[in-house]
Amino acid sequence: MVPIAPPLGRLAPSPSGRLHLGHAHTFVLAWAHVRSRGGRLCLRLEDLDSTRCRPEYVRGVLDDLEWLGLDWDGPVLFQSQRLEALRAAAERLVDSGAAYPCVCTRAELENAQSAPQRGVEEFRYPGTCRHRFESSAARAEARARPHALRFRVPEGAIAFWDGIAGARSFDVSADVGDFVISNRAFVPAYQLAVVVDDAEQGVNEVFRGDDLLSSTPRQIALQRALGLAEPAWFHAPLVLDAAGRRLAKRSDDLSLTELRQAGVDPRAILGWVAASAGMAAGARVSADDLCRGFELRLLSRTPTLLSDLVLAELRAAR
Repeated sequence: MVPIAPPLGRLAPSPSGRLHLGHAHTFVLAWAHVRSRGGRLCLRLEDLDSTRCRPEYVRGVLDDLEWLGLDWDGPVLFQSQRLEALRAAAERLVDSGAAYPCVCTRAELENAQSAPQRGVEEFRYPGTCRHRFESSAARAEARARPHALRFRVPEGAIAFWDGIAGARSFDVSADVGDFVISNRAFVPAYQLAVVVDDAEQGVNEVFRGDDLLSSTPRQIALQRALGLAEPAWFHAPLVLDAAGRRLAKRSDDLSLTELRQAGVDPRAILGWVAASAGMAAGARVSADDLCRGFELRLLSRTPTLLSDLVLAELRAAR
């Protein structure tokens, strides 16, 4: 029998704004899922978007996680410090024929460094450059011009099992086509960076919000092309506001920094997360309390509603 590796998960926030209650919900569940089984957890800051990521947001992320009582193993990994390794992975894909240069317009390449978000329509690349630079001379000409790199997506559906969402299948070729793995400034895109850094850190299970379900088959395709192991997947339903909308980083009134600075008891936030995860843990619990009682099977398969009443109660918890 092949031994089962101990769980190694990760928290991977982007310091492009303040963390909010929706982030807290996902990160606490991810932490408890790993720690409740004696696993290890690494912390990675996905800071490739230099136009939005700022030092004050980095400090805020670390302070917020510590305030909630969440810990991690080993040093914090900054993606921006791994550009050389990420670029090397992109070049390996080009050398193997799994990626190619693309000289299409900037408008078609925007937002490549950010994770796709639910409700945001994605551009489907029509394959303009897929067969445009077949000869070595043509490829050299393309590489001499401003260009991005695109992954050559295999045709057909990519199926996978998710520990929360169950059996899933997406046809990346039909949905978005060949996607960007590096932009014209040679900055690696989100999908590639996540895959390479998960492998570098030894991550064998990914627990995150279900707005990233559609990213999973893209990452599986990249893992296969790079010869990397596929982790176990867990996608938790998001937190929605009173109007049923996804929380956003611009919602500063929901930010953990504001709640922390106002003197809110973080145990009240953990108690809210525990209740949404089907635990009868009480209104105020510690991270260790939540960890001891966590069971994945109890987790709701529907979004958690952050009603005005619940929000008011959390703000008043001192």
